[in-house]
Amino acid sequence: MRRCAGCGCWEYGGAPGCDRCAALIDRIVEDGWREFLRERFGPDGPSAEEEPVIAEMIADEPDRHGWRVVDAALDRIGCPGCGGPLGRGPRGCPPCDLADGFRYSAVEIDRPHVPPGNEHAIRVGVSVIRAGHRQSPRTLLGWRLGLPALLDGFLPTTSQAQALRARINAGAGYDDLAGLYDDLAITDR
Repeated sequence: MRRCAGCGCWEYGGAPGCDRCAALIDRIVEDGWREFLRERFGPDGPSAEEEPVIAEMIADEPDRHGWRVVDAALDRIGCPGCGGPLGRGPRGCPPCDLADGFRYSAVEIDRPHVPPGNEHAIRVGVSVIRAGHRQSPRTLLGWRLGLPALLDGFLPTTSQAQALRARINAGAGYDDLAGLYDDLAITDR
């Protein structure tokens, strides 16, 4: 883990308020999309006209694709209810609520050398932070704090996660809790 030059939080943890951290999180999804397109369509990928059709097909069968690919496909589909990216609109937008639920049927495969469940935690953290306006401030704070460590392969125990949640519920903020992960930090990357 390292500090973001833009906001001073652990990288990724400054999102959604920090543009740099938000771009890093978006890149997690976009890199998965680009890799999928290269694997399926070769180095040149599909045409600009084909890409939206592919996104629609993926959104129709999320359980057949990796979560990064599904999230990226949803980003490319306009919501008929609110006009934003499908699944990222305001709570209460029926098409977004439905798509946000279906996104969790996508495939999750843990990366090598991480604890089982790490990929699921990353996926939840990414979706929560990318649609922070759909979450409670406490939920958003918890994922902002945890995602940088998860991306480095850490997975908290249930008791560690509950202890963090209890401190957040008691009123602790980002600056109060960011030091919890100091011993995981790698500063020479």
